[in-house]
Amino acid sequence: MIYRNVLAAVVRALAAETISSAGGCDFEPKVQAAKLKGEIVGKEAAFLVDCMVFSRLHRNLSAEHWRALVAKYSTHTDRKHAAIAEITRAFKSPAPERFRHCAIVTWAMPRLPGADGKRSTNVLPASWYEMDNWSDEAHPIKTQERWRRDIRKALEGAVDLALIEAQHILEDEGLLVANVA
Repeated sequence: MIYRNVLAAVVRALAAETISSAGGCDFEPKVQAAKLKGEIVGKEAAFLVDCMVFSRLHRNLSAEHWRALVAKYSTHTDRKHAAIAEITRAFKSPAPERFRHCAIVTWAMPRLPGADGKRSTNVLPASWYEMDNWSDEAHPIKTQERWRRDIRKALEGAVDLALIEAQHILEDEGLLVANVA
């Protein structure tokens, strides 16, 4: 399987760990009887490659880069929450701790379109997205906006660096469209 870009590869790889047989995809791929004996093809082969990419990225990316990708793109709720918690502990900002945590959580789980964002299982109550609820102390709105903007800018920068590193890993494996010639 060849991915069209690094983001598609990362998203598929991070989603692979939440796929179960209930969704029509087994962890152990099925051998296709109509094809060559023992050959794995189709969605089973794609799933196997996704799992391999997950493993390579997890092993080869720095802990900081891995956490950024998991917090931003993972569909595995427990891993996503653990990554958010680790980022919150390590993140330096003049903002109060609770504000930092809320800014990171809402960055990792943005408000989605639709009725109350209910198109996803990873949706937060509407009150989470109101900055006035992020701190018990009174801070000017401009200060809060600056804190949130700086936090999100730093987090997006970490994701960009992680995607660049992931692209190098995938290029070395020959898994990006640009490498096919």
